[in-house]
Amino acid sequence: MAFPPRPPRGAFNPRFRKEQQQEHRTNNMIRVPEVRLVGENVEVGVYPFLDALKMAQDQQLDLVEISPGANPPVCKIIDYNKFLYNEKKKKKEMKANSKTSEVKEVRFTPNTDDHDFEFKSKHAEKFLADGNKVKAHVQFKGRAIMFKERGELLLLKFADRLKEVGVLESLPKMEGKRMQVMFAPKSQKKIKNADK
Repeated sequence: MAFPPRPPRGAFNPRFRKEQQQEHRTNNMIRVPEVRLVGENVEVGVYPFLDALKMAQDQQLDLVEISPGANPPVCKIIDYNKFLYNEKKKKKEMKANSKTSEVKEVRFTPNTDDHDFEFKSKHAEKFLADGNKVKAHVQFKGRAIMFKERGELLLLKFADRLKEVGVLESLPKMEGKRMQVMFAPKSQKKIKNADK
């Protein structure tokens, strides 16, 4: 019978567990003879660790190790909980800003009428304005495959309609019984400048 691996020494000590969970070393967790202090409320420079810790305690703040790889390690005197909150907020904002784009599909037939064409074009413009790519294709069924030119003209007319908000990535090409094109959104700055 195999026994589970032994926990590291001191693992049952609450202080040890706190150290394992924290992202940065703070206060007494920092174990170096001297640190470089940076920040608004201190004079930047190298201080003995105990002096830096006393400065943090006098201000009722935490001594937080920001860059442990530096020599000596770089620390800041800040409110650690507030610091963590701000870091979390920044990450959340960055995640929200890096929205992944989707590929939206718009389907036509060789005999798509003008009203349907307008309706689908408006949807495609909205998709591109939202930062998504648009894949447009003409589906040929049965004998309609004889009207390839009609499908190509339709897709080129569609490309001309979307030129303000989208960029044609390739010319219409056949794949099986479909002729398709792909549009990428123009950058938002260019669209805004075109509106002025």
